[in-house]
Amino acid sequence: MPDDDAIRCDACPVLCYIKPGRLGACDRYGNRDGQLVRVDPHVVLDRALARGASVVPFLEREQEWDGNIVGAPKTFVTAIGAGTTYPDYKPAPFIISSEVEGVDMVTVVTEGIFSYCGVKVKIDTDRHLGPECNLVRAQGEAVGHVTTGEYGSQMLSLGGVRHLTGGSRREGTVTCDTLLNLCNGKAVELKVDEGAAVVVQAGKPPIIDDVLEERMRVGCGSATIGMFAKQWYGKVDEVVVVDDHITGVLSEHQAGKLLGVPETGIKIKGRRSTPGRYFQVAEPGTAWGGTNIEDPLAILEPFKAKMAWPGLRLLMVSTTGEHHAYFELDEKLRPVSKDLPATLSESVARIKENCEPALCTVLFMGGAGGSLRAGVTENPVRLTHSVRDALTRVTCGGAPVYIWPGGGITFMVDVSRMPENAFGYVPTPALVAPIEFTLKLQDYADLGGYMDHVRALASIMPEEGHRHVSARPDNPWPLFPAKTAESKS
Repeated sequence: MPDDDAIRCDACPVLCYIKPGRLGACDRYGNRDGQLVRVDPHVVLDRALARGASVVPFLEREQEWDGNIVGAPKTFVTAIGAGTTYPDYKPAPFIISSEVEGVDMVTVVTEGIFSYCGVKVKIDTDRHLGPECNLVRAQGEAVGHVTTGEYGSQMLSLGGVRHLTGGSRREGTVTCDTLLNLCNGKAVELKVDEGAAVVVQAGKPPIIDDVLEERMRVGCGSATIGMFAKQWYGKVDEVVVVDDHITGVLSEHQAGKLLGVPETGIKIKGRRSTPGRYFQVAEPGTAWGGTNIEDPLAILEPFKAKMAWPGLRLLMVSTTGEHHAYFELDEKLRPVSKDLPATLSESVARIKENCEPALCTVLFMGGAGGSLRAGVTENPVRLTHSVRDALTRVTCGGAPVYIWPGGGITFMVDVSRMPENAFGYVPTPALVAPIEFTLKLQDYADLGGYMDHVRALASIMPEEGHRHVSARPDNPWPLFPAKTAESKS
């Protein structure tokens, strides 16, 4: 039996009994003098704060408050720290009305509990992290898998309900911990089966097998040939741009043909695609151009004697310019390593200059289930239709989201565009993410909203436990009116 002075928290299915002065298992709710309280401050975005301004506790601002209502267009109540709708029959914790440019608006604010969620991680690198579909592990537990690579980047899909709830208790706990840290901008160590170890942190360069990645590739080998052919013409006889996907050869490439570069008799290992483009020159790896090649000459067959000539100048370079080597053919048409001429140094530097800085991007992805939507309206499908028809704007901690087409409300958000530490967890395990729905007040009434729970923005301003955070100037302001029902028709 619980102690007499313990109170039961109903903010999630765990239903903790919390003694006075203690916190629940999620560290989000506590017992303060017999009252269940949300211990983290409730975050309010303020357009008036300058970019980079520090977080200011609300009580410090209150001392300077002159009694005037804070202008609605400059203040947005996020769901960070707001609390949840659990148990699911309850309306959302905050349903805030405000006037924007003469239009009555309402924002429904709640922290959603997401078991069906995960993150998509984009890692800017041409290095091979591991075979597609191989497991990605954290602390030895499977937390996701390698998915299809994109142009200049490797992609991971982490989390999901199977890893959170379908495996062992430890797998679920580690998966939840990994997602929470990634979404809150912390560094996470991952290991790909039969692949690389990588440290991932949103907005930071990846660290691959203990090496800090500096840049993503300028393009594939063929694209690099096309971009820099004019800069090489007349300074070198042949250029090979080594790439795991498409290795380019200057003399055979259409760019070289149009410039009048003569044939050199070069022969490349791998599968020839179109002229000057080769697939499968080597196995994927973390060396030259995302291959396993340490010596670029390993991808060359002997030159054709009838076409090649002694003294032929050959530049081999990777798609980032990180690896490069210069050779000249001897009397037996064998490549001999030479110092890179100054006339070619500029072009190699130009390749590096045209490479974007390597970064990690973390996108949180979740589905707003029927229970979460029930905190907005008694008829949840109407909210889904309103979002689909662009009458309702969805944000995540005030940040813009991408709504997937089709049924339900499945959204993605770039965590780096959200306020810090916007995510929490419950030990079921599941992630807790803020979500806000903003629409016209009349549209909210039409979809069956909880009109008797609507409260004015000014009514929450004097409350304790708030903090003001400057809104990112590159994010659209969530309170700008969305599409109208009239314009839809």
